Amino acid sequence: MESQSVLNHSVLKGILAEVQEVSNEDIRDEIVSDIYTKSKSLCKKVVSQQPAMYRSDKLDEIFTSRIWGFPIMLILLGTVFYITIAGANVPSDMLASLFGYLEGLLTSFFETMHAPEWLHGILVLGLFRGTGWVISVMLPPMAIFFPMFALLENYGYLPRVAFNMDRLFKRAGGHGKQSLTMAMGFGCNAAAILSTRIIESPRERMLAILTNNFVPCNGRWPTLILLASLFMVTGFSGATGTLVTAGILIGFVMLGVVVTLSVSWVLSKTALKGVPTHYTLELPPFRKPKFWNTILRASLDKAWYVLKRAVIVAAPASILTWVFANIYVGDTSILMHFVNFLDPFGKALGMDGFIMAAFILGLPANEIVIPILIMAYLSQGAMLEIEDLSKLKQVFIDQGWTWLTALNMMLFSLLHFPCGTTLVNIYKETKSPKWTFMSFLIPTVIAIGVTWLTATIARAFGWV
Repeated sequence: MESQSVLNHSVLKGILAEVQEVSNEDIRDEIVSDIYTKSKSLCKKVVSQQPAMYRSDKLDEIFTSRIWGFPIMLILLGTVFYITIAGANVPSDMLASLFGYLEGLLTSFFETMHAPEWLHGILVLGLFRGTGWVISVMLPPMAIFFPMFALLENYGYLPRVAFNMDRLFKRAGGHGKQSLTMAMGFGCNAAAILSTRIIESPRERMLAILTNNFVPCNGRWPTLILLASLFMVTGFSGATGTLVTAGILIGFVMLGVVVTLSVSWVLSKTALKGVPTHYTLELPPFRKPKFWNTILRASLDKAWYVLKRAVIVAAPASILTWVFANIYVGDTSILMHFVNFLDPFGKALGMDGFIMAAFILGLPANEIVIPILIMAYLSQGAMLEIEDLSKLKQVFIDQGWTWLTALNMMLFSLLHFPCGTTLVNIYKETKSPKWTFMSFLIPTVIAIGVTWLTATIARAFGWV
């Protein structure tokens, strides 16, 4: 009986070894590839192909190529950034000038009406100025970025991006569909959390939820674009400066992807350990989008929705910031007490207390971090008026900013905790306080670690 048991155990081990060998990822891909090749050869014999389908197949050979797929992806992304930056600068300056002019008119009106200073402060210097900065900084880039992204989506290119990214996510222990949810995160992380429902495996869906925050959403694009334009292209101007800015933004996107893959790999080997499920993606044919309809719909639906959400959140945040800056405890305002408390920590990360306070007060929405920061800086002493974005750099420099401050704020913006709406969606989807807290903790720890390391290295080499 004992020998029979040993024999059965040996047979089972042999069968298990064969099953594991057959389930090997390379063998599976080879089987799928052979099936596809055979099906394609049969189709050629019995199906007459339309010219459009033939063109789609030829384009797929280029866009999903192991050699050309990623370079083309980066070139298209860079083109979107270049057009966004080049097209947004002038309208942003015009809107800033317009709101500066209207602020002057409102101030004159309040003076004529002999309104109390606190009312003028709350309504004009708080509500109107904060809302104006949200619109000036956000509306032009979003009105360009979203329509261009929508054109790529409607043409059918985004599924090709998912195809190219699929093998990277498989190696990281995730699911190929995670690339689709990541692409959704470029628009809105909160919506991307809902899109993770397309992933059937609970383990891999949790991976997608916990790592989606590392791609910049619509609320963080204005911060990245503004700071890259003001501080990262010193010595460049015109088209060259715009090109360099686009290249820097691509670098930040690539960093976000690398962090996404790295965190996915670590979690898949530890807290979310398991065997990755397989995923076969059927690419839809390329199609010609309705150009003007797509642009109009993206501008009205996405850009307007984002702007409306930002204004709704920015209005009370702007009032709160002004109130905190003008209510004193002793001889120091509440805002400055808060800033002074955070300042040593902010300085250790290469930033300052104002920046850390802006990120904390901006928890409801990433869109309001820059407006809160500007208001906090301008609340010191005389209220300055910024007529165009070029003068904004001087405000930052007067506060002691260097290239390191701008770089680390961009890094922290890219990697830090999700916004309030995203956290609410994570809790609704996971029904778990633990994983909701982890989705806050993981990016926050990474953001602190990366900025501290960057600041430490820069100071050690005397670069600042």
